[in-house]
Amino acid sequence: MTGCATASSPSPRLQDEPVQARPELLTLFAGTFGVLLVASIAGFLLHYYVAHGAAAPRDRQLPRTHRLVVGDGAPARARVHPGKVGVVVLFWFVSFLALREFVSLTYTRRGDHWALAAVFFFFLPAQYVLVARGWYGLWAVFIPVYAFLTLPIFAAMSADTTRFFERTAKLYSALMICVYCISCVPALMTLRIAGFEGGNLLLIAWLVLTVQSSDVLQYLWGELYGRTVLAPALSSTKTVEGVVGGIFGATIVGTALAWLTPFSLVQAAGMALVVNLLGFFAAW
Repeated sequence: MTGCATASSPSPRLQDEPVQARPELLTLFAGTFGVLLVASIAGFLLHYYVAHGAAAPRDRQLPRTHRLVVGDGAPARARVHPGKVGVVVLFWFVSFLALREFVSLTYTRRGDHWALAAVFFFFLPAQYVLVARGWYGLWAVFIPVYAFLTLPIFAAMSADTTRFFERTAKLYSALMICVYCISCVPALMTLRIAGFEGGNLLLIAWLVLTVQSSDVLQYLWGELYGRTVLAPALSSTKTVEGVVGGIFGATIVGTALAWLTPFSLVQAAGMALVVNLLGFFAAW
């Protein structure tokens, strides 16, 4: 009977319980905003001291994500929104911006218009609808299976075969990196974690703050101690000292924020190190 009950049980599904608003969220984001504000002031003073007030080149300014949080209150306010729909909409918008920037940097032709329309106006919103609805089984395979099978059909509708496989592969990469991977973040809200019910938004906060601190700390360490350029062909300002110091410091931040997660200190340190390394390679 036990075996039959197990076999007939429904497939894993994302939880549909409402997200609980926790009082520590307000304290968390108020403290975060204060820390980022201090870091922003320190960064501007540091630049003024080093560059003697000259305008900073674009690649030596504060990280763009940091300026968005400190300079524009909208993203920060959206992150504090406790509802699942608010979080899904926020990361849908992030995916849209990332996808637009990714596509603008890739080689495309007039014949890609149908495929691009499908990416922006069907696959992107459909992925986040699946996350919001909690359809885990379909969400997990929608882009890697269905989108990958149908995108070449849209591309072939134009009968333009010039660099066809290269163009299709770039659309695959755009969907996986800018849509599928980013949609995993709001999907964290739907995980069933024993003893951590209603705290999934805190898990997302931990992820965002850990990666954000790495971005800011790499900039500050690079300005203070950066000497050895990591890869001159890719970036003239990314230094070994800045990357090592930023990732190490952000790992400490992630460990200190272990109280936001169901992890132990050791687990939080390991997870923080992994996400900071992946965040560095993704941003680079």
